[in-house]
Amino acid sequence: MTTRRTKRPLLVGGGVLAGVAALVLGGAVAASAHVGIAEETVEAGAYEILTVSVPHGCEGSATNEVAIQMPEGINAVTPTRNPLYTVEAVMEDLDAPITDSHGNEVTERVAQVVYTAETPLPDEQRDAFELSLQIPEDAADSTLYFPTVQGCEEGEAAWVQIPEDGQDPDDLDAPAPSVDVVAASEDSSEVSGGTTDTTSDAQGPEEASSAADQTPLLVTSLVVGGLGLVVAVIALLRGRKKA
Repeated sequence: MTTRRTKRPLLVGGGVLAGVAALVLGGAVAASAHVGIAEETVEAGAYEILTVSVPHGCEGSATNEVAIQMPEGINAVTPTRNPLYTVEAVMEDLDAPITDSHGNEVTERVAQVVYTAETPLPDEQRDAFELSLQIPEDAADSTLYFPTVQGCEEGEAAWVQIPEDGQDPDDLDAPAPSVDVVAASEDSSEVSGGTTDTTSDAQGPEEASSAADQTPLLVTSLVVGGLGLVVAVIALLRGRKKA
């Protein structure tokens, strides 16, 4: 993966995004199927692999490039290798340095991941792009948007519209791919801490007592069965002698 730097925002924010989408070159937006993220819900603070799906080209034109913008709070991204594309991380400076989980000072973040097709993706075919990243710990009860611009041989489609408060995203012509973030569950914390419930493998007093009660009956059954086998063998031998 190659990297390059930018000193200014890659896409404008807020209400201006709707205006950008309205200016899509060549009328490339297809209302029937949107670029989206397969994972609908994620947990705050979790490490996730998000799958950005591109279902079609630009009104019949093959796709050359898919540029995915990262929301604020996501600083590091690891894209899954895709043999049909080259991938580039566009970096930008942070407003203030931060310290990562390893104690290192971080002064820049991945602002955008750009996939460039070595062979254009035909309009009638789809593709998916995986991004490994950590969801911000303070993002619970919010929606993270990943504005994506799909460049084609003819025109482009800007999937960058973000709904206003109370607006239904389904009413948008070119909504930005997004995921809903929920608070981290207690179960996930226990699993990550290595907590294992072994109560299902242990026998309680009632189970142990029941097993003890059944032991004499089992022994008696074995003895009776053994005697029956001896009697049968003796009878067989006597029958042979008489013959």
